Amino acid sequence: MRPPRLDQLDDIDRNLVASLQVNARESVSELARQLGIARTTVIARLARLEKTGVIAGYGVRLGQDVLDASIQAYVGIKLAPKYGRDVQKRFARMPEMQLLCAVSGEFDYVAWLRADSPDRLNDLLDEIGGLEGVERTTTSIILARKVDRGGLG
Repeated sequence: MRPPRLDQLDDIDRNLVASLQVNARESVSELARQLGIARTTVIARLARLEKTGVIAGYGVRLGQDVLDASIQAYVGIKLAPKYGRDVQKRFARMPEMQLLCAVSGEFDYVAWLRADSPDRLNDLLDEIGGLEGVERTTTSIILARKVDRGGLG
């Protein structure tokens, strides 16, 4: 069963999710205070949001100093037919792979990579390009973030 969409949630759940997106480590007491509801209500709603898949997990957003010390790039990846599953498994084992999206258009996938140096990025691109089933890649290096709502930091 698919999780409900955000527009299908009530105001309390949407506000709870929004608060957690700002600070996933916020205490239950503080969330209850912000939302004007009981702590037990926050606990019950969090459990339900996790169980239904609205909240799929909690993560770490790196500080800007760490991000500035790394090099980030988008990579468009064109695959030969029937190689998607194998290539996805290999990508999942790359710690530098921050995000992999199936897309429409010229490429089959777009990946967001973060490497600690230009040399490491070059090695990753060679590794990706050398995978069986990868026909072509195109890379765009991130020069600056102009709008950042915290989704990939």
